[in-house]
Amino acid sequence: MNNKQPDKEFEQIIKALSYDKQKVQVFMDIFNNILGSIREPLVVLASDLKVVRANRSFYQTFKVKQEETEGILIYDLGNRQWDIPRLRELLEDILPQNSTFNDFEVEHEFETIGRKIMHLNARRFYRESKQTQMVLLAIEDVTEREYYKRHLEELVEKRTAEISMAREEAEKGKQTAEAALFEIKKLKDQLEVERAYLQEEIKLEYDHENIIGQSDGINYVLYKVEQIAPTDTIVLVLGETGTGKELVARAVHGLSLRKDRPFVKINCATLPSNLIESELFGHEKGAFTGAHTRQLGRFEIADGATLFLDEIGELPPELQAKLLRVVQDGEFERLGSSQAIKVDVRIVAATNRNLEEEVSRGRFRDDLWYRLNIFPITVPPLRDRLKDIPLLVEYYVKKISKRMGKSIEIIPTSVMNALQNYHWPGNVRELENVLERAMINSSGPKLRLVDELKKTQKMDLSTTLETLEAVEREHIMRILDQTQWKVSGKNGAAEILGLNRSTLRARMRKLDIRKP
Repeated sequence: MNNKQPDKEFEQIIKALSYDKQKVQVFMDIFNNILGSIREPLVVLASDLKVVRANRSFYQTFKVKQEETEGILIYDLGNRQWDIPRLRELLEDILPQNSTFNDFEVEHEFETIGRKIMHLNARRFYRESKQTQMVLLAIEDVTEREYYKRHLEELVEKRTAEISMAREEAEKGKQTAEAALFEIKKLKDQLEVERAYLQEEIKLEYDHENIIGQSDGINYVLYKVEQIAPTDTIVLVLGETGTGKELVARAVHGLSLRKDRPFVKINCATLPSNLIESELFGHEKGAFTGAHTRQLGRFEIADGATLFLDEIGELPPELQAKLLRVVQDGEFERLGSSQAIKVDVRIVAATNRNLEEEVSRGRFRDDLWYRLNIFPITVPPLRDRLKDIPLLVEYYVKKISKRMGKSIEIIPTSVMNALQNYHWPGNVRELENVLERAMINSSGPKLRLVDELKKTQKMDLSTTLETLEAVEREHIMRILDQTQWKVSGKNGAAEILGLNRSTLRARMRKLDIRKP
């Protein structure tokens, strides 16, 4: 195909739209060089809904040719297979009222590829006069996932029937029966655990699984995600609290070959060490007090999928060795069992700590650090993404408005300046909280800030944290001396400090406090 012809047509579209050619070319370069490699089908439409460009995944997925696509009205593609009422509703009715609209479900029977269930994510691009110039349409094929959700009970009944049949066949021979029953039990347990986990995940409402932003920092993060996602390499996501590390981890999973399996996660900072071990590796019945039944750990649930280890820097030292074994050999043992279990798990870890510094202080194993630090992705703090703040404000104002039943149409320049001049120590999470308080305070169509956001000087955070740790260590040491190192019980250090016994012991380990 002649590559000059599409470029000539594209130049005509730019001229007709009176658009900034340089900005459009930058956008298309990004589209061709980076987004063009995305597995998810993407289409760029002109204001008249004719196709400007599409990526390779679009042509492969929907069995259409490039020469029969570019410059054609989207409804006319594939012998008018794309003349879908729901698609018209999105592009002609909904999108003109919204600059961005996500997870719009369309179910359609294609002549060439059969029935598909798709989630459409659409975004409009403007020039300064707010006249629509282009539409970016991302298409996610969720046919298998939706089928699984819709027919979950049927699948369970079918699997139960298969288990019963396999059990009858297994009774024909002792050796065959033992092997078959073991496999059946494993499949049944995994199915039930996955079902419970997926139902738990469905109940959760995530802010926005797409990362919002156009800054160089975010574009670089997305570029690194695109690089590593198709592999099984361990990924270490670094960044301050509230920067969106979990969103990056989900993006890695969503673009990987494991995307059709669950995204399993655990926060290493929210549970005491004995519960973290059980959550990660599972336990046998009677392994400890309260273990009334056998429980599968997150590694077994994530077999063939992705496991997200959030706040990995908080993992107790005794568990770091067990995690290292899984990372190195792909096997572990349940609590109360000596049988090794092999798993195939893709690990994505995240932390807001400087793990290299933790290694130097003896708080984190250096061999585990080297295993995790194969492909680090650092999420930039919000103060380094000032050009993304208007996009984030627009998104969160719409989201919170919908939840509160309010209509905010005006964001004063003074408010936007205050938001962009603030240091944002709590990053995107803090921005959302500030906007929610502002929405509560706003009675009319204009957004009014409640918080007094003052422009702050950047501080040496490492020095501040070191000082706080020193103060905390000195205070705990003083109380322990007063109680003659009685940690728990009446008039013990834990009672005086108002802490749980296990919490105090964890703080003592972290601060390297030992009895003289």
